[in-house]
Amino acid sequence: MILAGAIFIITLIFVIWQPRDLQIGTTAVIGAIVSLVLGVVSLDDVLIVTNIVWDATLSFIGIIILSMVLDEIGFFEWCALKMAKFSNGNGFKMFVYSILLGAFVSALFANDGAALILTPILLAKMRVLNLNMKSIVAFLLAGGFISDSASLPLVFSNLTNIVTANYFNIGFTEYISNMIIPYIVSVITSIIFLWILLRKDIPKEIDISLLKEPKSVIKNHTLFKLSWIFLAFLLVGYFIGDIYNLPVSVFALGGGVIFLIIARLFKTVEPKHIIKEAPWQIVWFSIGLYIVVYGLKNAGLTDYLTIILQDLSQRGDTLAIIGTGFLSAFLSAIMNNMPTVMIMDIALENMGNIPNQTLAYANIIGCNLGPKMTPFGSLATLLWLHVLAKKGVNISFIQYSKFGLIITPPVLLIVLLSL
Repeated sequence: MILAGAIFIITLIFVIWQPRDLQIGTTAVIGAIVSLVLGVVSLDDVLIVTNIVWDATLSFIGIIILSMVLDEIGFFEWCALKMAKFSNGNGFKMFVYSILLGAFVSALFANDGAALILTPILLAKMRVLNLNMKSIVAFLLAGGFISDSASLPLVFSNLTNIVTANYFNIGFTEYISNMIIPYIVSVITSIIFLWILLRKDIPKEIDISLLKEPKSVIKNHTLFKLSWIFLAFLLVGYFIGDIYNLPVSVFALGGGVIFLIIARLFKTVEPKHIIKEAPWQIVWFSIGLYIVVYGLKNAGLTDYLTIILQDLSQRGDTLAIIGTGFLSAFLSAIMNNMPTVMIMDIALENMGNIPNQTLAYANIIGCNLGPKMTPFGSLATLLWLHVLAKKGVNISFIQYSKFGLIITPPVLLIVLLSL
């Protein structure tokens, strides 16, 4: 346990620190290799981890490719400008609409897509609107929070969703039917608490005349209209795939590649550029960190977690749901939500029968919202902070943690109760 824990802690420190621009994926892979060489994990373990995460990883690649192509044609910038125009210059409305936009993007293009694509667009618009730094940070904090708290409704909205749905054989339709209410509650609750916490920094009036007209940012209007139809058909495809028990990645990756080809035929994007600029480091990070944390599983971590979960399950459904969600949340905040969801899934499976798989859903909610308590709790937050730093906006560890620790627990509690 000491050796496995030491490898994990050192790996996580280097992921957060990134000395000499050492990429997060490279660090995670090095940690995985060290775990393998020192016998903390075996080659069989690597195969087990690969079997658990392959669908989520391929789905992520597809969603990111689709998001990048849509970004190239101006899809997300159009959405952001439309959102601003709808507010009519009212600061409160713009704040709420920006959160709703984040919830929409996070649901359809995953939380990492929201962090990578939407954050720089919103930042650019805030600067055009001549907002002061406090107001800009307030909008950005709200956007960063909703990217994870709204990543609940669809299997592909978060990698944690895909991993757990596959692990417990939860179908696409079944998943939506159980998580749509927590998603709606999460969005509404997030808006309320974010406004209470950040309202002092939101201006009452904003001069939206400084912004471009939404249609001016579209590179190809025919492809833009086609993209909405394509997204609708893709969503239908997920439901059809559920009927035939097809992996989510068939449509996520397939949809991303097909739309990339369509955009190339319209001469709007260059596939080589998209593939080159895709965040491949996230893929290596995902696989590498899962292997590192599997070493903790081998050392007995899941056995301890199973004992705690069994105790919670004997204290009534409500306490079991809340306890499981908060356990996942705190582990995610400390050791990142991606490996946490796998460890918790294994611990839940070790319990035996899980009535209605409710605790599996509680685990997802905890792993999606809980990491907002720390800057390193989720990959989306790490990406979000990295994007902001490149754009000249630095949010300190203390500033973010103070914000996350205040807002996350009450929102998490209410969402778990809605489950």
